[in-house]
Amino acid sequence: MSDRSVEQSDMPGQPAERRAAEYAAEVPADFLAGGSAAQLARQLDLLDWDSIGQLLDEEGYARLPALLAPAQCTQLIGTYGRDALFRSTIDMSRYRFGVGEYKYYAAPLLAPLRQLREGLYPGLAQTANRWMTRLGEPTAYPLELEEFLGLCHREGQTRSTPLILKYEAGGYNCLHQDLYGKVYFPFQVVVLLNQRGEDYEGGEFLLVEQRPRAQSRGQAIALEQGDALIFPTRYRPVGGSRGTYRTTLRHGVSTVTAGTRYSLGLVFHDAE
Repeated sequence: MSDRSVEQSDMPGQPAERRAAEYAAEVPADFLAGGSAAQLARQLDLLDWDSIGQLLDEEGYARLPALLAPAQCTQLIGTYGRDALFRSTIDMSRYRFGVGEYKYYAAPLLAPLRQLREGLYPGLAQTANRWMTRLGEPTAYPLELEEFLGLCHREGQTRSTPLILKYEAGGYNCLHQDLYGKVYFPFQVVVLLNQRGEDYEGGEFLLVEQRPRAQSRGQAIALEQGDALIFPTRYRPVGGSRGTYRTTLRHGVSTVTAGTRYSLGLVFHDAE
């Protein structure tokens, strides 16, 4: 199965006041505040969206080296055991999605997650709209995340989708697409949170492109700690001798052969 909307069930209910109190208690008062937040803002401001758009056009993905500093990655890994920060935990083997575990962050999202989504979305929306024009699609994406989320909410998609993923030795993620309802954004982002070759082995990011009347093309992309990778959620336009055609993409993670691999997933659309 490629659409992973089926597992979107929240954790067992408890009084809202109690859950809010537990959530507040789990968030460190200085979590990515001050200098770290300013550092992330500088990294986001330095992004060259013309070059990123060109890479997405030509390669189908774009790497953002060292978007997060090692200390920021470590802080995000540290959230994994704080259950009150999450709305749902998924055992991947239960749904035959692979072997591993991931957790969806609860709303309100932690400050760095909001900062990342809000900072990355506007530049990606411009490329998304250009892609829709090339594909002859009538869709036009708002240039601000809040307005786009409003579209999701009007379609009943109100649950947060940023997530953190954990794979131990033997873990992997089957090829899939992250579609959580009628409304979806054409791009999503993954950030590697720990060090390849030191904390884990294997675990390359997989991107497979299905081309019309041709065999699929697969790529294994090795990321370094703090690197972000932008890739298509569902499909992309490709120029050919007879004009533009559409290719379908799915993504996954190859088998982790040793250690533990953590990554952050940033999906811009909310879920049903």
